[in-house]
Amino acid sequence: MNNKDSYLKSPDLLPISSEERNIGPKGFAVIWVGMAVVLAAFAIGGSGVQSLPLGWVIVATLIGSVAIGIFMTIIGDIGVEHGLSFPVYMRAPFGTIGTHIPSLVRGITAACWFGLNTYFGATAMNGILNILFGFNNWFICFIVFAALQLINTALGIKAIERFADLAAPTIILISAWMYASLSDQAAEQGREIWSWVESPVTGGAAFTAFMVVVMSNMGFWATLAADMPSLSRFFKAPKNERNWFKRNKSQIVGSIIVMPIVNTFMIIIGAVSYIAVSNFDPVVALQEAASGFILGILLLMIVFAQWSTNTSANVIPAATIFSNVGGPKVPFWAAVLIAGIIGIAVQPWSLFDVIVPALLIIGGILSSIVGILFTDYYLIRKRRVNVNDLYVGNGQYKYMNGFNLAGMIAWIIGGIASYFLSSYSFIVGFLVGAVIYYILGKYWWFKKYKQAEIEDPSDEKYLGITVGRDWEILEEEEVVAVPEDLNPQI
Repeated sequence: MNNKDSYLKSPDLLPISSEERNIGPKGFAVIWVGMAVVLAAFAIGGSGVQSLPLGWVIVATLIGSVAIGIFMTIIGDIGVEHGLSFPVYMRAPFGTIGTHIPSLVRGITAACWFGLNTYFGATAMNGILNILFGFNNWFICFIVFAALQLINTALGIKAIERFADLAAPTIILISAWMYASLSDQAAEQGREIWSWVESPVTGGAAFTAFMVVVMSNMGFWATLAADMPSLSRFFKAPKNERNWFKRNKSQIVGSIIVMPIVNTFMIIIGAVSYIAVSNFDPVVALQEAASGFILGILLLMIVFAQWSTNTSANVIPAATIFSNVGGPKVPFWAAVLIAGIIGIAVQPWSLFDVIVPALLIIGGILSSIVGILFTDYYLIRKRRVNVNDLYVGNGQYKYMNGFNLAGMIAWIIGGIASYFLSSYSFIVGFLVGAVIYYILGKYWWFKKYKQAEIEDPSDEKYLGITVGRDWEILEEEEVVAVPEDLNPQI
């Protein structure tokens, strides 16, 4: 086995066997409660009620949340069926080297989200220390909070899930209290939360504002729509089950039911916060709504919420990608550190004011990747994958010097199209990326570079858990180990 093959076989990127999959529907639902309570989502609600009544903001949020949940579940079947992570499967539509370019975009985006959520947690931590000891230096809190989360992540997914189990009920309590308190505060100012709108719009402008809320919610979770295989490969699924819905039960419960409910509640709180105090920054809203001991407890809950979200939704996906790019020379703990450095370097405290337009752009860029993954996995390969060759440097996925030009071209065109139609960014990016990749792949690229599973779509050779198979890839002797605690136990 040559060095290039070893480079493709970092131990944390190998397929997950059915015995290692320990997350069921209940476990994923709990994880989603932790992940979906993202205080940055407040900005979408606050921006929405500047133009629309709260009821319409809720409808738009539910539509966007359920839609992106469906996309997550569809793409997540890659992990359920074959036990593959996002950066590994990306070798099929982008090539063994080309995969690094779109993967890095996703990884850097996740690292930026880590920084933004850490900033919220740090300002809350600073508020607690100010109440208790008169200490007031949010930047020191930012560095300390970032370090704590990175250490927690480096210890493995089990440590993260234990923390999520503790944080989830706490997060629900703070959310309910915030809604009740801010609603009362809005009422005291004579603002009825279901009818108040800062600058009402009608006609075409109202429809555009509605779609911006829909697309912002989709863009908010676009990173996980692309990267869901990195989580779903740990989900329990019955062997020899050909019913797609039964195989993906854990995903359906978590991504299509639990996530939209929790995400919508976060959007509501952001909207009510803006109505009550004209600011959707969650820390500012809390400081307006409470004081003393109660404020300290609520700020502590914000710290828990951001910690729970960041580790599972941002740091692990980013670290997995950076480890894939660096190969065995970049162990998991080092990749976690890289994600943390990027999250700090982007100065997240300057990102909050531009979060909604940024979500539309990011969502469009990533949605074209989702479209390409959908086309490659379902329409071209029909869920059959030559998994062994994903780990071979000179195999069928080498294409032209490691690049699949059909994927690269479709991604670029899809991203550009979504940028110029930003109000509908996710849908535009998905459709353009999917259609162009299908045309280029089916009628050009895969005629030139033959794919075994396309030429011979055998169930027994190229399906995974549907036919009871666990893919086994032999590791090199000299590998860099990742934390033993990496596999979930829910």
